[in-house]
Amino acid sequence: MSRLPTLFVSHGSPMLALQDSPARRFLAGLGAALPRPRAVLAVSAHWETIGAPALGYATRPATIHDFGGFPPALYRIDYPAPGAPEVAGRAAALLQAAGLAAGRDPGRGLDHGAWVPLRLMYPDADVPVTQLSILHRGDPSAHLRIGRALAALREEGVLVLASGSLTHNLHAYRGQGVDAPVPDWVAGFGDWMAARLAANDQAALLDYRRAAPHAVQNHPTDEHLLPLFVALGAAGPDARATRLHASVEHGVLAMDAYAFQ
Repeated sequence: MSRLPTLFVSHGSPMLALQDSPARRFLAGLGAALPRPRAVLAVSAHWETIGAPALGYATRPATIHDFGGFPPALYRIDYPAPGAPEVAGRAAALLQAAGLAAGRDPGRGLDHGAWVPLRLMYPDADVPVTQLSILHRGDPSAHLRIGRALAALREEGVLVLASGSLTHNLHAYRGQGVDAPVPDWVAGFGDWMAARLAANDQAALLDYRRAAPHAVQNHPTDEHLLPLFVALGAAGPDARATRLHASVEHGVLAMDAYAFQ
């Protein structure tokens, strides 16, 4: 079985599930461009736990519509992928072997950070999926450590799919169109991240809130960037980053995607 890359994708607005855009078209072609995984471990910005990461053990995870104020068609979407409780158990064992606690959630479904990109990547919903939470108020180094503990999954046919958003300041969204102009503070942050990831400058990346231009403006809270550090860690200390996609929606949501190998 070939070694899989780990991925970070930006899921942007839930409307990505319905609304055409360059990022949607990219994700719709991404699954076919990758070796087919036997399962997916999704790490979403929309599941946070306190103290330790948790894993979902549902055999038929529900589709969670964890948002409000969108068109009815969005709430009718179901993504009936089978669960992967055995992968959850394997991930928990790897975390515990690295000295990290791991919680267990037998009923956890798939939030939109997971099912929106997965529905585009694997529209037949035939790849088993489990979710791993991020840490509420955890820092980048804690998430890098979680990822490093999970590195063996790449050799076992499990795709580590981290889903967040390269920029995520919803306070700056004022109803602008999906193709609105991109302000310098968004573009500058995206360029810095691309350069530091290409150089595998993990010291700078871990300190991004101080080192990157406009970091706090792009991430008033950083839960949407933390999944990236799990994907980076799971690719190993010598990870090579490839920027698979770059676009911006509504002027403020950078939709970059990266593969780490």
